[in-house]
Amino acid sequence: MRQWFVIGGLLAVLVVTGLVLLLAQRDGGTVDNVPSQRREIATPSVPPRGGMPQVTVVPVVTKRLDETVHLPGELQPYLHVDLYPKVTGVLQWIGVDRGSQVKRGEVLVRLMAPELAAQRAEAEAKWRSDEITYERLTTAAATPGVVAPNDLEIAKRTVEADRACVRSLKDMEDYLVITAPFDGVVTTRNVHPGALVGPAGGGGAGSNPPLIRLEHTAHLRLMVPVPEQYTGEITPGHSLKFFVPAFPGRTFHGAITRVAHSVDMKTRTMPVELDVDNAAGLLAPGMFPEVEWAVRRSEPTLFVPAKAVVTTTELVFVIRVRDDTTEWVRVQKGQSVGDLIEVFGDLQTDDLVVARGTDELRAGTKVTVASPQ
Repeated sequence: MRQWFVIGGLLAVLVVTGLVLLLAQRDGGTVDNVPSQRREIATPSVPPRGGMPQVTVVPVVTKRLDETVHLPGELQPYLHVDLYPKVTGVLQWIGVDRGSQVKRGEVLVRLMAPELAAQRAEAEAKWRSDEITYERLTTAAATPGVVAPNDLEIAKRTVEADRACVRSLKDMEDYLVITAPFDGVVTTRNVHPGALVGPAGGGGAGSNPPLIRLEHTAHLRLMVPVPEQYTGEITPGHSLKFFVPAFPGRTFHGAITRVAHSVDMKTRTMPVELDVDNAAGLLAPGMFPEVEWAVRRSEPTLFVPAKAVVTTTELVFVIRVRDDTTEWVRVQKGQSVGDLIEVFGDLQTDDLVVARGTDELRAGTKVTVASPQ
């Protein structure tokens, strides 16, 4: 029975194989044609869509740069000083406080130092004693051979030294009275009567705070760190406008007075100072104004759309198109004006550059140029 099943299976296989061969011969093919027909269906032959990339170009334009940029600044007092006592003493009296307006030479602080008075009294007594001795020796020296000339000279020099010591102690006592070195306003007061005060750093560097801080605010300095690219047109004496948040809508003016003529290596800016008249007292040191800085060029320069400039880690360039072929032209960026940016490089007016530059468009590529905008 099992043999009949095996024989029947073999007959079925032979019949199916014969039918396949018969169909293949009728179509003029063989068994090997079947996979090739399947490949043609799965991946139809599509002719490649050739052609050059199309780019939109714009002309390089020439214009004279005359723009205004806003730079941050800082108002500083024209003069400022931290007042310390020259000698150590006890604060006896202080006549000013924060906000006090003072005049030059006005007494601000008085100190007490009894030991200085005692030292001066001792020095004066010694001076008088040595002076009497010198006078007696001078009288005796009138008789030849009584006083040696060297002893007389020593006595004279001793009197002069005593006189200098007394003068020095008097000067030290004068330091107990502190006066204003210039007209200004007291912005800081750190001590009160009875405090023991001394010179700056008397107990270590910077250990003693100043008694008071005095600032001259009727005349201010406006410090403006000017970026390197804007330093070419600095004109001393030129008046600039500036604005402060405390007075919105109000315009103030300052004149360029001092220029550092050196670019800071860390910030790549050049410090420029403007003198500001603040007689009305509206402005205050520490304010951060916004300064209108004029950027001008003496000669016209070249401009392209900002998107035409490509910046990579290696270079900055635009893509110029000549005879339907791209060229990479290295440039240096300047001032932005709206959608345009100033460029410096091997370019000329009316050169055509790709409006939207990209480093994927390699130099030497043939392109189809759209109508210039």
